[in-house]
Amino acid sequence: MARPFPAPGPLIVHAYRELDIALNGDDAARRAVGHPSKLPRPWDPGSIDDPPMRAELWEWLEAVVEWVNSEHVWDPSYLVPPCWPAHPHLIHEIAVLADQRRKAGQAIASDALEEWHRYALPAFFDRRKTRLRTACDSRHHDWPARPAHVRFQDAHDHRCRHYTGDVDHHRQLLQPPDQTQQTPRLHVVDGHRVDPLTGEVY
Repeated sequence: MARPFPAPGPLIVHAYRELDIALNGDDAARRAVGHPSKLPRPWDPGSIDDPPMRAELWEWLEAVVEWVNSEHVWDPSYLVPPCWPAHPHLIHEIAVLADQRRKAGQAIASDALEEWHRYALPAFFDRRKTRLRTACDSRHHDWPARPAHVRFQDAHDHRCRHYTGDVDHHRQLLQPPDQTQQTPRLHVVDGHRVDPLTGEVY
């Protein structure tokens, strides 16, 4: 009647263990796992470089998506489409959703799980419907924003020139004035003379 939430594989469990040590371990244990910024974070797939760990992450997220679709969806318009790996925005959201559900399921009290049911899952469904609409309900469609994104990438050099110009401008503003340059002096022409005290020309 109620299937358990899918458990991650041993490499993902190891990544979570190291993150827990980085957060809660003593000084020696934290030094042993290395700098926290270098640790892989399962909720952020881009942070995982190790190929076996990435393969395990995809297996886990695949199981989580199937579990969400079967345990939490009645209206088919809320189903996560089978082509979700072709949608980077869904990949990022599903990884966070899986991480939060795993953490909520490990809590001693039900408060975190209630928040996941009340906020995280409905917000995910709403964003999924808004961003995909019905584009991938029956079959996968190519990324509609691809032409605009290609134009964005093609304009990279143009944007870089703006960035460089702005940085150079502010670098010049912060430089002290050049003391070697002499201040401009006014000269009188046509044989007139200037009183150096009053500035009067006569």
